[in-house]
Amino acid sequence: MKVVQIKLSFISRKFQKYSKIIMLILICFVCVLYDSLSGETKKPAYSTEDLSKSQYKSEKIPVYQNRFGRTRPVVAVIGDNYMTELTDYVVPYGVLTRSKSAEVFAVGISLTPISFYPALKIFPQESISSFDKKFSTGADYVIVPAIHHSENPIILEWLNLQASRGATIIGVCDGVWVLANAGLLKGKRATGFWYSLDDLEKKFKDTTWVRNRRYVVDQGIVTTTAVTASIPVSLALVEAIAGKDRAFNVAVELGVQDWSPVHDSNRFRLTMSSVYTVVSNFLSFWSYEKIGIPVMAGVDEIKLALVADAYSRTYRSQAFSIAKSEKTILTSNGLRLIPDIVFGSTTSLSRILPVFDSTPAVITLDQTLLKIGEIYGRSTADFVALILEYPYF
Repeated sequence: MKVVQIKLSFISRKFQKYSKIIMLILICFVCVLYDSLSGETKKPAYSTEDLSKSQYKSEKIPVYQNRFGRTRPVVAVIGDNYMTELTDYVVPYGVLTRSKSAEVFAVGISLTPISFYPALKIFPQESISSFDKKFSTGADYVIVPAIHHSENPIILEWLNLQASRGATIIGVCDGVWVLANAGLLKGKRATGFWYSLDDLEKKFKDTTWVRNRRYVVDQGIVTTTAVTASIPVSLALVEAIAGKDRAFNVAVELGVQDWSPVHDSNRFRLTMSSVYTVVSNFLSFWSYEKIGIPVMAGVDEIKLALVADAYSRTYRSQAFSIAKSEKTILTSNGLRLIPDIVFGSTTSLSRILPVFDSTPAVITLDQTLLKIGEIYGRSTADFVALILEYPYF
């Protein structure tokens, strides 16, 4: 009898511990659900039907003009060393490096590792200070991913310095918050992640916020919608630098058919179904999975970023890179990846994905979303596509 009482007491304590978490989640669920159902839907700045091809032409990135006697433009992809969005950072780096149209540098505030959100880590190639020593006249293009500390004064000051030296500044996804906080969007047209646009409109009233564009170009500033818009905007930049044929060739390698700004923002919104999926997945913590992605020298960093990002947004799984040793892995275009797990270590993984084959990166993303649907349900795959603002799933 005493043993039974002890067990019941233990179960009771465990229930009390988790019941608070569960109650908090349910309260958040009700609040978000109420907000999503009762809040007025804002009228888009433009309707998809009203956009002609001529209107979309205004979003063309101007053709690159040689500066400072450079044979190729200098591109800096800047990230905070803590919580920089993975795909926002890695995809532009990978696409532009692959195109061989520019000198591209993976830059951090310091030379310590960049810990990406929601997965993976790399060593940057340059710090802000070392980059400035190499290129005292500044970059030609600076790509800004979403970062957790969007008001980081070091990055804001550096962006203003680069802009003052004539660099085109490109904010990918919630990187737009960084540009806005730097004051670079005053009097400009801009877009952003569908989930953030209402808040951006409220906080930055001196910017014209545009929906139904995958990217917006205005006087040396480019902004995009969410994570997967990093692909078309990178190809648009390749076209501006090296021409449409070069961009087309890279697009074919990636499995992309179109990199225009055409986009339907209206289809991306939080619904009762998506909120329910998040809550139910989060509450299934006992079946949370660790997904291993094998990495080796020459791994395609674009595929790696897209797959790791997708698996780490299900609320049912987290992706980890897994290698034969702890040594850094040099990706196909020169990023120094820090493996998360070594084969044979004591860390247990729920699944290990196959080694990447020759399938193009975007088709690999499509296959990944389908696999997520098989494992965790179609609603989870739909939610991941929603958060990535991926229009082709």
